[in-house]
Amino acid sequence: MPRNIWSGAISFGLVTVPISVASATEDHSIRFHQYHLEDMGRVRVRKYCEIEDREVDQGEIGKGYQLTKEQVIPISDEELRDLPLPTAKAIEIVAFVPLDSVDPLKIGEGYYLAPSGQVAAKPYKLLRMALERSNKVAVAKYAWSGRERLGLLRVREDVIVLHAMRWPDEVRSPEELLPPPVELSDEEIDGALALMDSMTREDLEGEEFQDAYTEALEQIIEAKREDREPPKLAEPESKPGQVVDLMAALNESVEKARASRGEDAEVHELPKKKAAKKQPAKKTAAKKTTKKTAAKKTSGRRPRSA
Repeated sequence: MPRNIWSGAISFGLVTVPISVASATEDHSIRFHQYHLEDMGRVRVRKYCEIEDREVDQGEIGKGYQLTKEQVIPISDEELRDLPLPTAKAIEIVAFVPLDSVDPLKIGEGYYLAPSGQVAAKPYKLLRMALERSNKVAVAKYAWSGRERLGLLRVREDVIVLHAMRWPDEVRSPEELLPPPVELSDEEIDGALALMDSMTREDLEGEEFQDAYTEALEQIIEAKREDREPPKLAEPESKPGQVVDLMAALNESVEKARASRGEDAEVHELPKKKAAKKQPAKKTAAKKTTKKTAAKKTSGRRPRSA
C-alpha cells in the first residue's frame, strides 16, 4: 500500500472532494552507494555549517532564500504550508480540455487521488463519471513542495489520477533542432506505414517491454556474489551499417518485425518506385510521317478511266 504524500481536496466549482494523494508509480532501479576502493569503506556526504565549521544534523537545517551575498531570508515549512494560495489546500480545477490537445511533453509524474472518508465517496464518483462520459481531462492548479504547478486529472481503472504538468514556458522550442529540408516519395512513406503496421501491438505486455538493464545488473551482482565470471554480452551477428537504400531497409525491417512476432516471414514487397512512362516519340513521329507520305501519294494519283 503506497503511503499518502499529501491530503487536501479537489475543488470542482462549488463542489469539494476531500482526497488523499499517493504516488502512482514506483522505481525498481538498482541503486549504488559510493565506496572507498582501497578498503571498501562507505563514503558519505556530511553537512557542515560554513560559519561554525562543524557538522550539523537534519534537525538544525532549514530553508532560506539568498537575497544578497550577506543576507539570507529564512523560510519555514509552516510558512510554505500556509501560503496565501487557494491551491495550497486544494487541487483547483480551472478547465476541461480534450486529452489530445495536451502536449505530452508537459505531462510528468502520476499520482492516485483517493476519496477521504464516506463523505467524499459521492462527489468523487460524480467527478470520475463526468470525466469518463465527457472524454475530457481536467486541468487544475495545486501547490506542493514550495511551488504552484499545473496538473492534469484523468480516470484510470475507476480511480482519478493527477499528473504533474509543466508550465508553458518550461517547454523548450524545438525550432533550432529541426532537420534540413528533404524530399520523400509516396512509396517511402507507404513503406514506413507498412513497417508501423507490422510493429503495431494491442498492449505493452511481453519481454520486449521488460527492464533488460536492471536484469543485466542483477546477473552481474549475483555472479560476483558467487565468485563467478559475470556474463558477457553476445556479439551481434552483423554490425549495423549506414542505410543507403531506404526502401530496402524498410522491406527488411518489416520482414524482421513479422518474424519476431511469429508471423509469416514472407513479406510482400513494399511498393517500389514507379518508373516514369516513356512516350513513344519516335514511333508516333514515324506513324505521322507514314500517314503524310501516304496522303501525298494518294493526292498525286490520277483517277483511273472507266
